[in-house]
Amino acid sequence: MKPENIDLLTTLSAPAVHPDGTRAVVAAKRPNFDNDSYTGQLWDVALDGSGARRITQGTADGAPQFSPDGSILAFVRRDADGKPQIAIAPGTGGEARIITTAPLGISSFTFSRDGRFIAFEAARPEEDRYGTTEGVSGAQENPRHITTLKYRMNGAGFIVDKRSGIYVMEIPAVDDVPYVKPTGRAAKLGKDQRKDQGNAADESADAASKAEYHLGVLGGEKGMPKATLVTRIDADASAPEFSPDGQWLYFTAELHEGSEADLRADVYRVNVSGVLGGSETADATFTHPELVTTGSGDVAIDAVRFGVDGVLYGLGGDLGATGVEFVGKPAGVYSLGDGTPGAELKLLTDLGEDDATETPKLERGATAGVWALSRHRGSSSPLHVTAEGAQRLDVGQRVVKAAVETPAGVAVTYSDPETPSDLALVKDGAFTRITDFGAKLREQSTVIAPQEFTAIAADGHEVHGWIFVPEGDGPHPVLLNIHGGPFSAHDWAYFDEPQVYANAGYAVLHCNPRGSAGYGIEHGQAIKGAMGTVDASDVLAFLEQAVASNASLDGERLGVMGGSYGGYLSAWLIGHDHRFKAAIVERGCLEPYAFQGSSDIGWFFLGEYMGRDAELQRQQSPFAAADENQTPTLIIHSEEDYRCPLEQAQQYFAKLKLQGTEAELLVFPGENHELSRAGTPWHRKQRFEAILEWWNRHLPVA
Repeated sequence: MKPENIDLLTTLSAPAVHPDGTRAVVAAKRPNFDNDSYTGQLWDVALDGSGARRITQGTADGAPQFSPDGSILAFVRRDADGKPQIAIAPGTGGEARIITTAPLGISSFTFSRDGRFIAFEAARPEEDRYGTTEGVSGAQENPRHITTLKYRMNGAGFIVDKRSGIYVMEIPAVDDVPYVKPTGRAAKLGKDQRKDQGNAADESADAASKAEYHLGVLGGEKGMPKATLVTRIDADASAPEFSPDGQWLYFTAELHEGSEADLRADVYRVNVSGVLGGSETADATFTHPELVTTGSGDVAIDAVRFGVDGVLYGLGGDLGATGVEFVGKPAGVYSLGDGTPGAELKLLTDLGEDDATETPKLERGATAGVWALSRHRGSSSPLHVTAEGAQRLDVGQRVVKAAVETPAGVAVTYSDPETPSDLALVKDGAFTRITDFGAKLREQSTVIAPQEFTAIAADGHEVHGWIFVPEGDGPHPVLLNIHGGPFSAHDWAYFDEPQVYANAGYAVLHCNPRGSAGYGIEHGQAIKGAMGTVDASDVLAFLEQAVASNASLDGERLGVMGGSYGGYLSAWLIGHDHRFKAAIVERGCLEPYAFQGSSDIGWFFLGEYMGRDAELQRQQSPFAAADENQTPTLIIHSEEDYRCPLEQAQQYFAKLKLQGTEAELLVFPGENHELSRAGTPWHRKQRFEAILEWWNRHLPVA
């Protein structure tokens, strides 16, 4: 793969399986250089493998769901202003129309069991913010009064002035005449008529509109259904789920005392029968939802799903007595009984064996329970969880991204070393691919297969990973590429990073040192209070033993690179070890003291990983260790990175330059912490080109 092949990387959504079990709809998204954005449409896929066809022509269609009876296909489509809204189309196929008017767009939605209603999550901007008042730009808005540590989020910006709420709406008939906004003479005629009626009518209409908005009502235009806010205006709510009888709406929120200083989330519910019965205004009871997870203690539940067995299942994790003890903690699936307040919370998965952290959402099982995902040793497998326990469905050396049970087997979207994203069926031990969205990538680029390798650290600990060896005669220069997290992992999925570097002639080493996910709780928590210790020795042991075992790797020509935590550890290594010819430090956490106040997670993250003692943090700081850095260093960062803010890169760059170490800083405008994964296509291409130019300068390929 080369940088210009980025537009061949297609990613599939979770499959929406039609109730008849014969077909599924997936959203296929890819980077597009033509509009410097991401293009996505829906595809209808026959589950017997007989074919797939594109069924929408939108530019960014995604997140498909069928109504319970299959008569409606709902999905997310961008409106004329580029905001993601809910669109509906006949389940048998046909033209779609948008049915929501969320000012900042929607982020998730779900059907009621009878298919008559949809609940959706949407951010609700304060008045006069984010373009809600014509003529008031962002620079002219009122100042923000901040009283909580949780006020900004990477990729979202400020969040205290656009609370996320849950709305409920009745689904209009799928074949209704769509709303058409008046333009031209029609718009002028309407304006003239309002003039004739006097300004009082306009003021009355405006007042009524504002009153409805403050009550929490969206929509209501001709042909656009009204949606009623059923959660509090002043607090975030997410992950809506209807009860089986449709009378209750469940969601997760942080409404407890002290929520501004911990990470706990509880499950609440509100009775929405009034809204479902036709009420047009928000009920006052919505401001006092019932707490479901009473007695949940240290466990935070982030999302829930009712099984057909009537059990309410929750996805979450233990945060300890302080509510922020997250380090190395796998997510699990819990039972919340029948969903009535005060029900016993019961862990159903083995946290030592199955880590459900990468589960995008719980999917309802056909007869009982839910489906989650379990990551383990570089793989990710479907995990069926019922009230009796959990069973993993082994899929080998693959990474499953979503799993939905069908009569024909379990439909999964997945990736493997040669497949960026495809749809497959798993049944009776057989894994059958039924789409091939990666065909063009394989035709136009060379895929380098990873070689699995395990090193042994000095204390006997196993360090698992992979070696990517380029084609041609060696020995090849070697790049040690360190993943982010730290509680994340390199895995068996297709990854553009090693493919680009290996195709340029570099051998690439990936490993999962202590602190990584997928190897048990002890492995994940090994660096708590000790970053830059066993994690550093693990990656160096992997490097040394991989080079010693493979004659095609040149142990004299070494580079190190990584992003986020990988940027941290790369900077840490070159402050203590001088074997590398050059380094790339990308979007790293580099200076702990400043990070605590500038990062969106800084108020809790480093305190848990490094400890809260200033001297202890300094001992684990790459910035403090940079005095000894003699390695030429390229620092890559994004202007709108709020996870590891730009000041981290600026401080590190200035220190290296002032002490005479060769250093360069590459800053991408308009991008955030997700540049390498979700940045604009041209920026992703330019990033790869800059990286290859740096390595060619300092580690030229023979």
